[in-house]
Amino acid sequence: MPKRVGLYPGTFDPVTNGHMDIVARAARVVDHLIVAVAANAGKGPLFTLKERVAMAELEMAELAQSIGASIEVRSFDTLLVDFTAQCGANLIVRGLRAVSDFEYEFQMAGMNARLSPDIETIFLMASERCQFISSRFVKEIGRLGGDISQFVSPRVKAQLDEKFGFSA
Repeated sequence: MPKRVGLYPGTFDPVTNGHMDIVARAARVVDHLIVAVAANAGKGPLFTLKERVAMAELEMAELAQSIGASIEVRSFDTLLVDFTAQCGANLIVRGLRAVSDFEYEFQMAGMNARLSPDIETIFLMASERCQFISSRFVKEIGRLGGDISQFVSPRVKAQLDEKFGFSA
């Protein structure tokens, strides 16, 4: 039986509990999930690509062990459909938080389907407890000294605190 390989792309700057929710749920749909960390310098990430990959690897390893899933982390800086095919995946997983996410994601899925008709895109709705979490908001709240502990893991919070100069 062929292995179902899915790819969940994002900037993961930083990895949030919302990302982890989508990863855990996507891992139930595929045999192997690749969390693909995009270089995406155009977004001006707070963390370097190397830091984001390392952060994602720690978070995903713990999750994979706790739920018994096959999850790996890879970085990429190419066209998403090309990277998906290079990884041997045929499924792109995208998380949706609100209706506002849908229009952009719908257009992206359409473009990807035109570029590579053999690759499907599936959308997973964010769980109710994660619908409002975004990396952008987490960084903004953290930068201003707000409590972000309910939005990220303790490890990620420590890394954000260090970036913002709040470390002891």
